Amino acid sequence: MKKWLYSTNHKNISIMYLVMGMWSGMMGMSMSMIIRIELMNNMNNFSFTLTYYMMITIHALLMIFFMTMPIIIGVFSNWLIPLMMSTQDLIYPRLNNLSMWILFPSLMLMTLSMFMKNKIFTGWTLYPPLSIQNSSSINLIIFSLHLNGLSSIMSSMNFTISMMNMNSNKMFLDNLTLYCWSIIVTSMLIILSIPVLASGITMIILDHNFNSMFFNPIGNGNPVIFQHLFWFFGHPEVYILILPGFGLMSQIMNQETGKMEIFSKMNMIYAMMAIGVLGFIVWAHHMFTIGLDIDTQLYFMSATMIIAVPTSIKIFSWILTMNGSKNNLSPMMMWSMGFILMFSMGGMTGIMLSNSIIDINLHDTYYVIAHFHYVLSMGVVFSILSSMIFWFPMLTNNMMKNNMLKINFINLFLSINMTFYPQHFLGLNGMPRRYIMYSDNLMFWNNISSMGATSTIFFVLMFISMIMETMMSKQKIMFKIKLFNQEWMVNSPNLSHTMNESILISNK
Repeated sequence: MKKWLYSTNHKNISIMYLVMGMWSGMMGMSMSMIIRIELMNNMNNFSFTLTYYMMITIHALLMIFFMTMPIIIGVFSNWLIPLMMSTQDLIYPRLNNLSMWILFPSLMLMTLSMFMKNKIFTGWTLYPPLSIQNSSSINLIIFSLHLNGLSSIMSSMNFTISMMNMNSNKMFLDNLTLYCWSIIVTSMLIILSIPVLASGITMIILDHNFNSMFFNPIGNGNPVIFQHLFWFFGHPEVYILILPGFGLMSQIMNQETGKMEIFSKMNMIYAMMAIGVLGFIVWAHHMFTIGLDIDTQLYFMSATMIIAVPTSIKIFSWILTMNGSKNNLSPMMMWSMGFILMFSMGGMTGIMLSNSIIDINLHDTYYVIAHFHYVLSMGVVFSILSSMIFWFPMLTNNMMKNNMLKINFINLFLSINMTFYPQHFLGLNGMPRRYIMYSDNLMFWNNISSMGATSTIFFVLMFISMIMETMMSKQKIMFKIKLFNQEWMVNSPNLSHTMNESILISNK
Protein backbone atom coordinates (compact mmCIF):
# COMPACT_ATOMS: atom_id res chain seq x y z
CA MET A 1 0.00 0.00 0.00
CA LYS A 2 2.80 2.43 0.84
CA LYS A 3 4.21 2.08 -2.66
CA TRP A 4 1.03 3.55 -4.12
CA LEU A 5 -0.65 5.49 -1.32
CA TYR A 6 2.36 7.58 -0.30
CA SER A 7 4.21 7.44 -3.60
CA THR A 8 6.05 10.56 -4.70
CA ASN A 9 7.39 8.81 -7.80
CA HIS A 10 6.08 10.53 -10.93
CA LYS A 11 5.73 7.18 -12.75
CA ASN A 12 3.61 5.57 -10.04
CA ILE A 13 1.44 8.68 -9.88
CA SER A 14 0.95 8.69 -13.65
CA ILE A 15 -0.20 5.04 -13.54
CA MET A 16 -2.75 5.93 -10.83
CA TYR A 17 -3.99 8.82 -13.01
CA LEU A 18 -4.32 6.35 -15.89
CA VAL A 19 -6.36 3.83 -13.87
CA MET A 20 -8.72 6.55 -12.64
CA GLY A 21 -9.01 8.13 -16.11
CA MET A 22 -9.80 4.80 -17.78
CA TRP A 23 -12.41 3.95 -15.15
CA SER A 24 -14.08 7.35 -15.55
CA GLY A 25 -13.91 7.05 -19.33
CA MET A 26 -15.67 3.68 -19.32
CA MET A 27 -18.33 5.04 -16.99
CA GLY A 28 -18.86 8.15 -19.14
CA MET A 29 -18.95 6.08 -22.32
CA SER A 30 -21.54 3.72 -20.87
CA MET A 31 -23.73 6.76 -20.13
CA SER A 32 -23.38 7.96 -23.72
CA MET A 33 -24.48 4.50 -24.83
CA ILE A 34 -27.59 4.70 -22.62
CA ILE A 35 -28.34 8.14 -24.12
CA ARG A 36 -28.06 6.75 -27.66
CA ILE A 37 -30.19 3.66 -26.84
CA GLU A 38 -32.88 5.99 -25.46
CA LEU A 39 -32.80 8.08 -28.65
CA MET A 40 -33.23 4.99 -30.83
CA ASN A 41 -36.70 4.66 -29.33
CA ASN A 42 -39.08 7.58 -29.81
CA MET A 43 -41.80 6.03 -27.61
CA ASN A 44 -40.25 7.46 -24.47
CA ASN A 45 -41.02 6.66 -20.88
CA PHE A 46 -41.49 10.01 -19.13
CA SER A 47 -40.43 8.60 -15.77
CA PHE A 48 -36.95 8.19 -17.30
CA THR A 49 -36.73 11.82 -18.46
CA LEU A 50 -34.94 13.29 -15.42
CA THR A 51 -32.53 10.34 -15.34
CA TYR A 52 -31.81 11.03 -19.03
CA TYR A 53 -31.00 14.70 -18.29
CA MET A 54 -28.84 13.63 -15.35
CA MET A 55 -26.90 11.22 -17.57
CA ILE A 56 -26.24 13.92 -20.17
CA THR A 57 -24.89 16.22 -17.43
CA ILE A 58 -22.73 13.62 -15.67
CA HIS A 59 -21.48 12.18 -19.01
CA ALA A 60 -20.04 15.57 -19.97
CA LEU A 61 -18.52 16.30 -16.55
CA LEU A 62 -16.96 12.82 -16.30
CA MET A 63 -15.47 12.90 -19.77
CA ILE A 64 -14.01 16.41 -19.42
CA PHE A 65 -12.84 16.54 -15.79
CA PHE A 66 -12.25 12.88 -14.91
CA MET A 67 -11.22 11.18 -18.14
CA THR A 68 -9.59 13.63 -20.56
CA MET A 69 -7.77 15.96 -18.15
CA PRO A 70 -6.32 13.25 -15.86
CA ILE A 71 -5.08 11.21 -18.84
CA ILE A 72 -3.83 13.83 -21.29
CA ILE A 73 -2.31 16.06 -18.58
CA GLY A 74 -1.90 13.85 -15.49
CA VAL A 75 -0.60 10.67 -17.12
CA PHE A 76 1.61 11.93 -19.94
CA SER A 77 2.92 15.07 -18.18
CA ASN A 78 3.90 13.11 -15.07
CA TRP A 79 5.64 10.41 -17.04
CA LEU A 80 7.26 12.42 -19.83
CA ILE A 81 8.21 15.86 -18.49
CA PRO A 82 10.95 14.63 -16.08
CA LEU A 83 12.28 12.33 -18.84
CA MET A 84 12.23 15.09 -21.44
CA MET A 85 14.09 17.44 -19.10
CA SER A 86 16.56 14.80 -17.74
CA THR A 87 15.49 15.45 -14.15
CA GLN A 88 14.83 12.95 -11.40
CA ASP A 89 11.23 13.99 -10.75
CA LEU A 90 8.97 17.03 -10.63
CA ILE A 91 10.02 19.81 -8.28
CA TYR A 92 7.23 19.15 -5.71
CA PRO A 93 6.68 15.35 -5.58
CA ARG A 94 4.40 15.46 -2.50
CA LEU A 95 2.22 18.13 -4.09
CA ASN A 96 2.02 15.85 -7.12
CA ASN A 97 0.79 13.01 -4.90
CA LEU A 98 -1.77 15.27 -3.18
CA SER A 99 -3.18 16.62 -6.45
CA MET A 100 -3.75 13.05 -7.67
CA TRP A 101 -5.46 11.81 -4.50
CA ILE A 102 -7.78 14.84 -4.34
CA LEU A 103 -9.38 13.54 -7.55
CA PHE A 104 -10.73 10.43 -5.82
CA PRO A 105 -13.06 12.22 -3.33
CA SER A 106 -13.96 14.56 -6.19
CA LEU A 107 -15.01 11.61 -8.37
CA MET A 108 -16.86 10.07 -5.41
CA LEU A 109 -18.94 13.23 -4.91
CA MET A 110 -19.74 13.35 -8.64
CA THR A 111 -20.87 9.71 -8.57
CA LEU A 112 -22.91 10.15 -5.37
CA SER A 113 -24.89 12.98 -6.97
CA MET A 114 -26.41 10.40 -9.33
CA PHE A 115 -28.05 8.57 -6.42
CA MET A 116 -29.85 11.60 -4.98
CA LYS A 117 -33.62 11.74 -5.15
CA ASN A 118 -33.52 15.19 -6.77
CA LYS A 119 -31.18 14.55 -9.69
CA ILE A 120 -29.26 17.27 -11.53
CA PHE A 121 -30.84 18.23 -14.86
CA THR A 122 -28.96 21.37 -15.86
CA GLY A 123 -26.52 20.08 -18.48
CA TRP A 124 -22.80 20.51 -17.80
CA THR A 125 -23.11 24.32 -18.08
CA LEU A 126 -25.04 24.51 -14.74
CA TYR A 127 -27.04 27.53 -15.94
CA PRO A 128 -29.31 29.27 -13.45
CA PRO A 129 -32.26 29.30 -12.87
CA LEU A 130 -32.08 25.49 -13.36
CA SER A 131 -29.09 25.17 -11.03
CA ILE A 132 -30.65 27.15 -8.17
CA GLN A 133 -33.63 24.80 -7.88
CA ASN A 134 -33.97 22.78 -4.70
CA SER A 135 -31.66 19.92 -5.66
CA SER A 136 -29.18 18.37 -3.26
CA SER A 137 -27.24 16.85 -6.17
CA ILE A 138 -26.22 20.38 -7.27
CA ASN A 139 -24.27 20.82 -4.02
CA LEU A 140 -22.37 17.56 -4.54
CA ILE A 141 -21.54 18.43 -8.16
CA ILE A 142 -20.23 21.86 -7.17
CA PHE A 143 -18.08 20.53 -4.31
CA SER A 144 -16.76 17.91 -6.73
CA LEU A 145 -15.81 20.60 -9.26
CA HIS A 146 -14.11 22.67 -6.52
CA LEU A 147 -11.90 19.71 -5.57
CA ASN A 148 -11.18 18.90 -9.20
CA GLY A 149 -10.20 22.52 -9.88
CA LEU A 150 -7.92 22.55 -6.84
CA SER A 151 -6.20 19.38 -8.10
CA SER A 152 -5.74 20.87 -11.59
CA ILE A 153 -4.29 24.14 -10.26
CA MET A 154 -1.78 22.32 -8.01
CA SER A 155 -0.65 20.05 -10.87
CA SER A 156 -0.31 23.02 -13.23
CA MET A 157 1.82 24.96 -10.75
CA ASN A 158 4.00 21.89 -10.26
CA PHE A 159 4.56 21.31 -13.99
CA THR A 160 5.26 24.97 -14.78
CA ILE A 161 7.65 25.57 -11.87
CA SER A 162 9.45 22.28 -12.63
CA MET A 163 10.06 23.27 -16.24
CA MET A 164 11.18 26.78 -15.36
CA ASN A 165 13.50 25.88 -12.45
CA MET A 166 14.79 22.40 -13.25
CA ASN A 167 15.73 23.14 -16.84
CA SER A 168 19.49 22.47 -17.02
CA ASN A 169 19.97 24.12 -20.41
CA LYS A 170 19.49 27.88 -20.21
CA MET A 171 18.53 28.06 -23.89
CA PHE A 172 14.92 27.87 -22.77
CA LEU A 173 13.14 28.09 -26.12
CA ASP A 174 15.36 25.60 -27.94
CA ASN A 175 15.68 23.12 -25.12
CA LEU A 176 12.05 22.31 -24.29
CA THR A 177 10.11 19.89 -26.47
CA LEU A 178 6.80 20.88 -28.04
CA TYR A 179 4.95 18.75 -25.50
CA CYS A 180 6.59 20.68 -22.64
CA TRP A 181 5.59 23.94 -24.27
CA SER A 182 2.01 22.74 -24.71
CA ILE A 183 1.86 21.92 -20.97
CA ILE A 184 3.25 25.36 -20.03
CA VAL A 185 0.51 27.09 -22.07
CA THR A 186 -2.14 24.67 -20.75
CA SER A 187 -1.03 25.24 -17.14
CA MET A 188 -1.32 29.01 -17.58
CA LEU A 189 -4.85 28.57 -18.93
CA ILE A 190 -5.81 26.36 -15.97
CA ILE A 191 -4.37 28.74 -13.36
CA LEU A 192 -6.15 31.74 -14.90
CA SER A 193 -9.52 30.23 -15.82
CA ILE A 194 -10.46 27.71 -13.10
CA PRO A 195 -10.75 30.36 -10.30
CA VAL A 196 -13.37 32.12 -12.48
CA LEU A 197 -15.45 28.92 -12.63
CA ALA A 198 -14.95 28.47 -8.88
CA SER A 199 -16.33 31.97 -8.20
CA GLY A 200 -19.38 31.33 -10.41
CA ILE A 201 -20.31 27.97 -8.88
CA THR A 202 -19.69 29.34 -5.36
CA MET A 203 -22.32 32.02 -6.08
CA ILE A 204 -24.70 29.26 -7.21
CA ILE A 205 -24.17 27.45 -3.89
CA LEU A 206 -24.88 30.70 -2.02
CA ASP A 207 -28.04 31.31 -4.10
CA HIS A 208 -29.13 27.75 -3.54
CA ASN A 209 -28.50 27.42 0.20
CA PHE A 210 -28.34 30.91 1.70
CA ASN A 211 -30.96 32.87 -0.28
CA SER A 212 -28.46 35.24 -1.85
CA MET A 213 -29.60 36.74 -5.14
CA PHE A 214 -26.57 36.79 -7.44
CA PHE A 215 -28.40 35.10 -10.31
CA ASN A 216 -32.05 35.39 -9.18
CA PRO A 217 -33.99 38.14 -11.04
CA ILE A 218 -36.45 38.41 -8.12
CA GLY A 219 -33.67 39.94 -6.02
CA ASN A 220 -32.29 42.02 -8.93
CA GLY A 221 -29.79 39.27 -9.82
CA ASN A 222 -28.85 38.47 -13.38
CA PRO A 223 -28.57 34.85 -14.64
CA VAL A 224 -26.66 36.05 -17.73
CA ILE A 225 -23.74 37.06 -15.48
CA PHE A 226 -23.21 33.36 -14.69
CA GLN A 227 -23.02 32.60 -18.41
CA HIS A 228 -20.21 35.15 -18.75
CA LEU A 229 -18.36 33.65 -15.77
CA PHE A 230 -18.89 30.09 -16.95
CA TRP A 231 -17.79 30.64 -20.54
CA PHE A 232 -14.79 32.74 -19.52
CA PHE A 233 -13.67 29.42 -18.03
CA GLY A 234 -15.48 27.16 -20.51
CA HIS A 235 -13.83 28.33 -23.70
CA PRO A 236 -10.22 28.16 -22.43
CA GLU A 237 -11.20 24.72 -21.05
CA VAL A 238 -11.57 23.51 -24.65
CA TYR A 239 -7.97 24.53 -25.31
CA ILE A 240 -6.87 23.04 -21.97
CA LEU A 241 -8.12 19.72 -23.37
CA ILE A 242 -6.70 19.98 -26.90
CA LEU A 243 -3.34 21.78 -26.41
CA PRO A 244 -1.60 18.80 -24.69
CA GLY A 245 -2.97 16.71 -27.57
CA PHE A 246 -1.24 19.10 -30.00
CA GLY A 247 2.03 18.57 -28.11
CA LEU A 248 1.66 14.78 -28.04
CA MET A 249 0.82 14.55 -31.74
CA SER A 250 3.80 16.80 -32.58
CA GLN A 251 6.14 14.43 -30.70
CA ILE A 252 4.64 11.38 -32.42
CA MET A 253 4.78 12.86 -35.94
CA ASN A 254 8.34 14.06 -35.35
CA GLN A 255 9.32 10.52 -34.38
CA GLU A 256 7.34 8.56 -36.97
CA THR A 257 8.48 10.66 -39.94
CA GLY A 258 12.13 10.09 -38.96
CA LYS A 259 12.90 13.82 -39.06
CA MET A 260 15.09 15.56 -36.52
CA GLU A 261 12.51 18.22 -35.72
CA ILE A 262 8.91 19.10 -36.45
CA PHE A 263 8.51 21.59 -39.32
CA SER A 264 8.92 25.17 -38.00
CA LYS A 265 9.09 24.38 -34.29
CA MET A 266 9.26 28.05 -33.27
CA ASN A 267 6.09 28.85 -35.20
CA MET A 268 4.37 25.93 -33.47
CA ILE A 269 5.35 27.36 -30.05
CA TYR A 270 4.09 30.85 -30.91
CA ALA A 271 0.90 29.36 -32.41
CA MET A 272 0.16 27.56 -29.12
CA MET A 273 0.76 30.78 -27.19
CA ALA A 274 -1.53 32.69 -29.56
CA ILE A 275 -4.26 30.04 -29.19
CA GLY A 276 -3.95 30.34 -25.39
CA VAL A 277 -4.22 34.16 -25.41
CA LEU A 278 -7.05 34.31 -27.98
CA GLY A 279 -8.96 31.60 -26.09
CA PHE A 280 -9.61 34.09 -23.29
CA ILE A 281 -11.19 36.82 -25.43
CA VAL A 282 -13.84 34.90 -27.39
CA TRP A 283 -16.05 33.47 -24.60
CA ALA A 284 -19.32 35.19 -25.64
CA HIS A 285 -19.55 33.33 -28.96
CA HIS A 286 -21.35 30.72 -26.81
CA MET A 287 -23.93 33.38 -25.94
CA PHE A 288 -25.07 34.87 -29.27
CA THR A 289 -28.71 34.06 -28.46
CA ILE A 290 -28.92 36.09 -25.21
CA GLY A 291 -29.44 39.40 -27.03
CA LEU A 292 -25.94 40.79 -27.57
CA ASP A 293 -25.89 44.03 -29.54
CA ILE A 294 -24.60 43.88 -33.11
CA ASP A 295 -21.18 45.46 -32.37
CA THR A 296 -20.47 42.93 -29.60
CA GLN A 297 -21.55 40.10 -31.92
CA LEU A 298 -19.20 41.43 -34.61
CA TYR A 299 -16.24 41.56 -32.19
CA PHE A 300 -16.71 38.04 -30.82
CA MET A 301 -17.36 36.68 -34.31
CA SER A 302 -14.14 38.24 -35.67
CA ALA A 303 -11.99 37.23 -32.69
CA THR A 304 -13.24 33.64 -32.96
CA MET A 305 -12.39 33.45 -36.65
CA ILE A 306 -8.88 34.76 -35.96
CA ILE A 307 -8.17 31.66 -33.80
CA ALA A 308 -8.31 29.69 -37.06
CA VAL A 309 -4.98 31.31 -38.09
CA PRO A 310 -2.65 29.85 -35.39
CA THR A 311 -4.59 26.57 -35.50
CA SER A 312 -4.10 26.27 -39.26
CA ILE A 313 -0.38 27.06 -38.80
CA LYS A 314 -0.16 23.96 -36.62
CA ILE A 315 -2.11 21.79 -39.06
CA PHE A 316 0.03 22.85 -42.05
CA SER A 317 3.22 22.30 -40.01
CA TRP A 318 2.11 18.73 -39.26
CA ILE A 319 1.27 18.10 -42.93
CA LEU A 320 4.65 19.51 -44.02
CA THR A 321 6.41 17.35 -41.41
CA MET A 322 4.76 14.25 -42.89
CA ASN A 323 5.51 15.42 -46.45
CA GLY A 324 8.45 13.58 -48.01
CA SER A 325 8.81 11.05 -45.20
CA LYS A 326 8.99 7.33 -45.91
CA ASN A 327 5.48 6.70 -44.72
CA ASN A 328 5.14 3.05 -43.77
CA LEU A 329 1.60 3.57 -42.42
CA SER A 330 2.43 2.47 -38.90
CA PRO A 331 -0.52 2.49 -36.46
CA MET A 332 0.76 5.77 -34.96
CA MET A 333 0.86 7.43 -38.40
CA MET A 334 -2.68 6.23 -39.09
CA TRP A 335 -3.86 7.75 -35.79
CA SER A 336 -1.93 10.95 -36.58
CA MET A 337 -3.55 11.36 -39.99
CA GLY A 338 -6.95 10.52 -38.51
CA PHE A 339 -6.35 13.18 -35.85
CA ILE A 340 -5.50 15.87 -38.42
CA LEU A 341 -8.51 14.98 -40.58
CA MET A 342 -11.04 14.86 -37.75
CA PHE A 343 -9.73 17.91 -35.90
CA SER A 344 -9.82 19.90 -39.16
CA MET A 345 -13.41 18.79 -39.71
CA GLY A 346 -14.40 19.91 -36.22
CA GLY A 347 -12.53 23.19 -36.71
CA MET A 348 -14.36 23.96 -39.95
CA THR A 349 -17.78 23.45 -38.39
CA GLY A 350 -16.54 25.69 -35.57
CA ILE A 351 -15.78 28.45 -38.10
CA MET A 352 -19.36 28.13 -39.34
CA LEU A 353 -20.75 28.38 -35.79
CA SER A 354 -18.60 31.46 -35.08
CA ASN A 355 -20.82 33.39 -37.51
CA SER A 356 -23.47 34.86 -35.21
CA ILE A 357 -26.29 34.71 -37.79
CA ILE A 358 -25.67 31.02 -38.49
CA ASP A 359 -25.16 30.31 -34.78
CA ILE A 360 -28.48 31.88 -33.79
CA ASN A 361 -30.15 29.30 -36.05
CA LEU A 362 -27.98 26.35 -35.01
CA HIS A 363 -27.51 27.23 -31.32
CA ASP A 364 -28.35 24.32 -28.98
CA THR A 365 -28.97 21.91 -31.84
CA TYR A 366 -27.22 18.64 -32.63
CA TYR A 367 -24.97 20.52 -35.09
CA VAL A 368 -23.16 21.96 -32.05
CA ILE A 369 -22.97 18.46 -30.52
CA ALA A 370 -21.38 17.15 -33.74
CA HIS A 371 -18.92 20.08 -33.80
CA PHE A 372 -17.48 19.68 -30.34
CA HIS A 373 -17.46 15.88 -30.49
CA TYR A 374 -15.36 16.05 -33.66
CA VAL A 375 -12.89 18.26 -31.78
CA LEU A 376 -13.00 16.31 -28.48
CA SER A 377 -14.04 12.71 -29.24
CA MET A 378 -11.87 12.66 -32.34
CA GLY A 379 -9.22 15.27 -31.60
CA VAL A 380 -8.42 14.71 -27.94
CA VAL A 381 -9.31 11.00 -27.74
CA PHE A 382 -7.38 10.20 -30.93
CA SER A 383 -4.30 11.89 -29.44
CA ILE A 384 -4.75 9.94 -26.16
CA LEU A 385 -5.05 6.56 -27.91
CA SER A 386 -2.21 7.36 -30.31
CA SER A 387 0.07 8.35 -27.41
CA MET A 388 -0.81 5.23 -25.43
CA ILE A 389 0.21 3.09 -28.41
CA PHE A 390 3.34 5.14 -29.09
CA TRP A 391 4.72 5.17 -25.54
CA PHE A 392 3.41 1.70 -24.60
CA PRO A 393 6.84 0.02 -25.07
CA MET A 394 8.46 2.60 -22.80
CA LEU A 395 5.77 2.28 -20.13
CA THR A 396 5.56 -1.51 -20.04
CA ASN A 397 8.47 -3.05 -22.04
CA ASN A 398 5.81 -4.67 -24.25
CA MET A 399 4.89 -4.15 -27.88
CA MET A 400 1.29 -4.30 -29.09
CA LYS A 401 0.52 -6.18 -32.32
CA ASN A 402 0.73 -3.84 -35.31
CA ASN A 403 -1.84 -5.61 -37.48
CA MET A 404 -4.43 -5.67 -34.71
CA LEU A 405 -3.80 -1.97 -34.01
CA LYS A 406 -4.41 -1.11 -37.68
CA ILE A 407 -7.65 -3.13 -37.80
CA ASN A 408 -8.76 -1.49 -34.58
CA PHE A 409 -7.99 2.01 -35.91
CA ILE A 410 -9.93 1.53 -39.16
CA ASN A 411 -12.98 0.18 -37.34
CA LEU A 412 -12.89 2.85 -34.62
CA PHE A 413 -12.45 5.61 -37.22
CA LEU A 414 -15.49 4.43 -39.18
CA SER A 415 -17.58 3.84 -36.04
CA ILE A 416 -16.94 7.27 -34.49
CA ASN A 417 -17.71 8.98 -37.80
CA MET A 418 -20.89 6.91 -38.09
CA THR A 419 -21.85 8.18 -34.62
CA PHE A 420 -21.24 11.90 -35.05
CA TYR A 421 -21.42 12.70 -38.77
CA PRO A 422 -25.23 12.15 -38.95
CA GLN A 423 -25.64 14.58 -36.06
CA HIS A 424 -24.77 17.43 -38.45
CA PHE A 425 -27.89 16.52 -40.44
CA LEU A 426 -29.98 16.26 -37.27
CA GLY A 427 -28.86 19.75 -36.24
CA LEU A 428 -29.49 21.26 -39.67
CA ASN A 429 -33.00 19.75 -39.51
CA GLY A 430 -33.57 21.51 -36.20
CA MET A 431 -33.23 18.76 -33.57
CA PRO A 432 -32.44 20.47 -30.24
CA ARG A 433 -29.75 19.04 -27.97
CA ARG A 434 -30.67 17.45 -24.61
CA TYR A 435 -34.23 16.67 -25.81
CA ILE A 436 -35.55 13.19 -25.15
CA MET A 437 -38.33 13.30 -27.79
CA TYR A 438 -38.15 14.44 -31.40
CA SER A 439 -40.04 14.49 -34.67
CA ASP A 440 -40.45 11.17 -36.51
CA ASN A 441 -38.64 12.46 -39.60
CA LEU A 442 -35.39 12.51 -37.54
CA MET A 443 -35.64 8.84 -36.60
CA PHE A 444 -33.39 7.59 -39.43
CA TRP A 445 -30.30 9.66 -38.57
CA ASN A 446 -30.76 9.00 -34.84
CA ASN A 447 -30.75 5.28 -35.52
CA ILE A 448 -27.59 5.53 -37.66
CA SER A 449 -25.89 7.54 -34.90
CA SER A 450 -26.90 5.00 -32.24
CA MET A 451 -25.61 2.11 -34.38
CA GLY A 452 -22.27 3.92 -34.68
CA ALA A 453 -22.15 4.41 -30.88
CA THR A 454 -22.74 0.68 -30.35
CA SER A 455 -19.89 -0.34 -32.65
CA THR A 456 -17.62 2.35 -31.08
CA ILE A 457 -18.10 0.80 -27.64
CA PHE A 458 -17.29 -2.63 -29.09
CA PHE A 459 -14.01 -1.47 -30.67
CA VAL A 460 -12.94 0.51 -27.58
CA LEU A 461 -13.40 -2.71 -25.58
CA MET A 462 -11.33 -4.45 -28.26
CA PHE A 463 -8.55 -1.88 -27.73
CA ILE A 464 -8.64 -2.45 -23.95
CA SER A 465 -8.54 -6.23 -24.46
CA MET A 466 -5.46 -5.79 -26.70
CA ILE A 467 -3.74 -3.87 -23.87
CA MET A 468 -4.67 -6.59 -21.38
CA GLU A 469 -3.48 -9.36 -23.68
CA THR A 470 -0.14 -7.61 -24.22
CA MET A 471 0.31 -6.97 -20.50
CA MET A 472 -0.40 -10.63 -19.66
CA SER A 473 1.94 -12.04 -22.28
CA LYS A 474 5.17 -13.38 -20.83
CA GLN A 475 7.25 -12.19 -23.74
CA LYS A 476 8.88 -8.98 -22.52
CA ILE A 477 11.05 -6.89 -24.82
CA MET A 478 14.00 -4.95 -23.52
CA PHE A 479 13.60 -1.76 -25.46
CA LYS A 480 17.09 -0.64 -26.51
CA ILE A 481 16.39 1.32 -29.68
CA LYS A 482 17.93 4.80 -29.77
CA LEU A 483 15.54 7.28 -31.32
CA PHE A 484 15.63 11.04 -31.54
CA ASN A 485 13.36 11.88 -28.64
CA GLN A 486 15.14 12.08 -25.32
CA GLU A 487 12.58 10.04 -23.41
CA TRP A 488 13.55 6.95 -25.45
CA MET A 489 17.23 7.16 -24.52
CA VAL A 490 16.86 5.27 -21.25
CA ASN A 491 16.82 1.50 -21.86
CA SER A 492 13.64 -0.10 -20.53
CA PRO A 493 12.73 2.45 -17.87
CA ASN A 494 11.28 0.73 -14.80
CA LEU A 495 9.10 2.17 -12.05
CA SER A 496 12.03 3.58 -10.08
CA HIS A 497 12.73 7.29 -10.30
CA THR A 498 13.97 8.65 -13.62
CA MET A 499 17.68 8.23 -14.14
CA ASN A 500 19.67 11.36 -13.53
CA GLU A 501 21.29 13.47 -16.18
CA SER A 502 24.77 11.93 -15.99
CA ILE A 503 23.39 8.44 -16.66
CA LEU A 504 21.34 9.81 -19.57
CA ILE A 505 24.40 11.44 -21.11
CA SER A 506 26.48 8.28 -20.77
CA ASN A 507 23.60 6.31 -22.30
CA LYS A 508 23.67 8.43 -25.41
